[in-house]
Amino acid sequence: MIKLDLKDAKLNEDLSLWQEKVSKAHRDLHEKTGVGNDFVGWVKWPLDYDKSEFERILQLKKRMEGKYDTVLVCGIGGSYLGARAAIEMIKGLYPDDGIEVIFVGNTFSHTYISQVLEHIRNKEVVLNVISKSGTTTETSVSFRIFKHFMEEKYGAEAKDRIYATTDKARGTLKELADKEGYEQFVIPDDIGGRYSVFTAVGLLPLALANVDIEALMKGSADAYRELNTDSLEENPAYRYAVARRILDKQGYTAEYFVTYHLQLTMIAEWWKQLFGESEGKDGKGILPTSACFTTDLHSLGQFIQEGKKTEFETILYIDEMEKDLVFPEDRDDLDHMNYLAGKKLSWVSQMAFEGTLSAHSEDGGNPNIVIHLKDNSAYSFGYMIYFFFLACGMTCYLLDINPFNQPGVEVYKKKMFKLLGKPE
Repeated sequence: MIKLDLKDAKLNEDLSLWQEKVSKAHRDLHEKTGVGNDFVGWVKWPLDYDKSEFERILQLKKRMEGKYDTVLVCGIGGSYLGARAAIEMIKGLYPDDGIEVIFVGNTFSHTYISQVLEHIRNKEVVLNVISKSGTTTETSVSFRIFKHFMEEKYGAEAKDRIYATTDKARGTLKELADKEGYEQFVIPDDIGGRYSVFTAVGLLPLALANVDIEALMKGSADAYRELNTDSLEENPAYRYAVARRILDKQGYTAEYFVTYHLQLTMIAEWWKQLFGESEGKDGKGILPTSACFTTDLHSLGQFIQEGKKTEFETILYIDEMEKDLVFPEDRDDLDHMNYLAGKKLSWVSQMAFEGTLSAHSEDGGNPNIVIHLKDNSAYSFGYMIYFFFLACGMTCYLLDINPFNQPGVEVYKKKMFKLLGKPE
């Protein structure tokens, strides 16, 4: 399902030299003996997920069919990035099934929130609020506003259109959901937000968006089985993790996550949170950034080709995208483009990928890692996210840091709360 190509990675070490460290980290992840082991529930989740809750999600989707055309997903960070990445990768930017998914709770932007309110005024709306504690400020601000909107629009029926994904036993959102009578879904105690897309955090909005969540979970389960080995020869996720560590030692301090389709840009945003929050600690880590080629070749391309050599590229290349078209012939050929007539645009994109890889690697001297994914299906998404979860856990353990906390995120919150005058 995933093929890892390291021939242009320019590694100055043999990966096999890392086997002993990889084997130990593999045991730490799977046997829950490593740092942060309270949050490794994601490792076996593809097999051990809550089947009854999964069925409730499917039943809710069936029960609500035909009753809504707009889904509001209210959450920030791991509470929305995975679902948005999945929807755009699988369904594209302009899905044709009539279901619009709008993400709120991820910003204080008053203009954005106002525009969303205007946009949905005449829509049939359901709202999924996602927060472990219920005290995340960005999400709480938006939820109060959109809760009021729902109550004004639907009256007593609003509680049947609002779904809360939160802690199973405690927290502000849990208390509010109990009081209001919202149907509730659980954020597992042992899975952190950025590892949660295949829990109810992602599965509920994905189901409401008409994504095949059964195929997604099958993809993640197959990834668990196929990647459940400490062998570097057999495990591409661990080879990717080790390659990152070697390049880090070689002085490459930034990693461009590169895609070739606009509908994959949110995969990059999800990946940046996964690796940024997991790895950026104790003065360590590789800066995660991203680019969408060929679009960004007309802005960042010059720097990548000839600028300071502080970054490497990791390319997610999907071999079989769902849609394609043939470039037309023009009788007059005034734009001199008939040399492409009859060619599929997928072939043009492939040639752009191959040419750029050659330019950046051979001429520019930049290390390039290529991750080939078969297609953009729900199954492939499920497989891919587990691949990156495993690679992220491994690469952080190899760096001797906790992949599952984010103490630095709390610093801005304390400063902001003080300025806002929040009571102690």
